[in-house]
Amino acid sequence: MALACALFEAAGAAPDIAHEVAGHLVEAEQCGTESHGVMRILQYTREMLDGALKPRARPEIHRHDTCRLSVQANGGIGIPAMRIAHEIAAETAVETGIAAVELLGAGHTGRLGAFGEIAAEKGCLSIALGGGNRKRWRMVAPYGACNAVLPTNPYCIAIPGGDRGPVVIDIATSQAAGGWIYAARAAGVKLPEGLIVDNKGKPSRDPEDYFDGGAILPKGGPLGYGLALVAELVGEAMLGPVLAGEINWLVLALDCRRYNTAPHMRTAAEEILSEIRASTPAEGHNAVLVPGERERDLYTAAQGKPLRIPRQTWNAIEDLARELGVVPK
Repeated sequence: MALACALFEAAGAAPDIAHEVAGHLVEAEQCGTESHGVMRILQYTREMLDGALKPRARPEIHRHDTCRLSVQANGGIGIPAMRIAHEIAAETAVETGIAAVELLGAGHTGRLGAFGEIAAEKGCLSIALGGGNRKRWRMVAPYGACNAVLPTNPYCIAIPGGDRGPVVIDIATSQAAGGWIYAARAAGVKLPEGLIVDNKGKPSRDPEDYFDGGAILPKGGPLGYGLALVAELVGEAMLGPVLAGEINWLVLALDCRRYNTAPHMRTAAEEILSEIRASTPAEGHNAVLVPGERERDLYTAAQGKPLRIPRQTWNAIEDLARELGVVPK
């Protein structure tokens, strides 16, 4: 984490932002989300150095009416901005019952599940979706097509759960997040089958085929395609063109306590979730998991242990540090 902070500061980030972003990436790694973990140190540092990210930018909050707010990230890294968007969405929902927050001008926003948990811990159902920049991020083939047209347009849905914490669904609408393709390339490994096609529409496991004009497939075929298309419409047709950052975001929050008391909801949720966990595991599975619990279990198990980073990824980070003359504090 110290090296990540030093690299971000060398690229111009304020110490508090560098610390928050570095901490988020380490936590993502510990949660088993390598696509949004330490490998992103390289991307974020390069983008700050190249001017794709404004390292000194800070998010600004604008209130339009009782329930509608905006967070303007001003071209900065998206992690602090997405945290703020979820915090004010939840706080506003607790006051008014419901809130809608648009997040504009943000760079990469990290692991969305971390932010969904913030809203759920405050007693809210939250839904975050992003899209609207397909002209820049042509990554995913629509269902029935073989060429990349849409971004990965992610969703995160979080709701207070039972005794083990919130239920959190954090997904790309593609078969794999773009970060997994980059991570596989950086680590020099092949991808699982069924994630990408090459520039002729043929199935491939080689990450280089994606970068050579290939495409990621939509998650679940028409399901992922439909969700991605809705997010693209929200991101551009509703929120307007993406003027800065990666994509436009909409974060919705609903105060669950307007419908049921927190203790009763937790009891009912635990009954549902316990039944799900008690399902008979299929061949190849040790247990039936509830979304969000795997990440929390991995995070807890990782405490006090060193991170396991692919050698090629770590070598690239060390090379960047030497290039910038960075020594961790």
